[in-house]
Amino acid sequence: MKQTAGRDRLGDLAPKFAELNDDVLFGEVWSREDKLSLKHRSMITISALMAMGIADSSLKSHLELGRRNGISKEEIVEMVTHLAFYVGWPKAWAVFGLVKEVYQDEE
Repeated sequence: MKQTAGRDRLGDLAPKFAELNDDVLFGEVWSREDKLSLKHRSMITISALMAMGIADSSLKSHLELGRRNGISKEEIVEMVTHLAFYVGWPKAWAVFGLVKEVYQDEE
């Protein structure tokens, strides 16, 4: 499936950025599944966003993508718990709020 989020959200404002997001980041980098699975790419991306303290719609989108890429509720809970000790307890609290939203139908 071709990524269009960049063009959909920023195409009018920042067309080059949108192109790089959709075609290079998601089109070329994320498609290298022979090097790293989509599930592992999602785990790395979620970890990086959490480490930076980004707990907004971009992290929620990556949590949703991670779920589609096979990250189970148990795995994401374990990831966030583990990361809390390395990147900060308050960040884990913020991320768990998004995890609850994304995995709410599994509760």
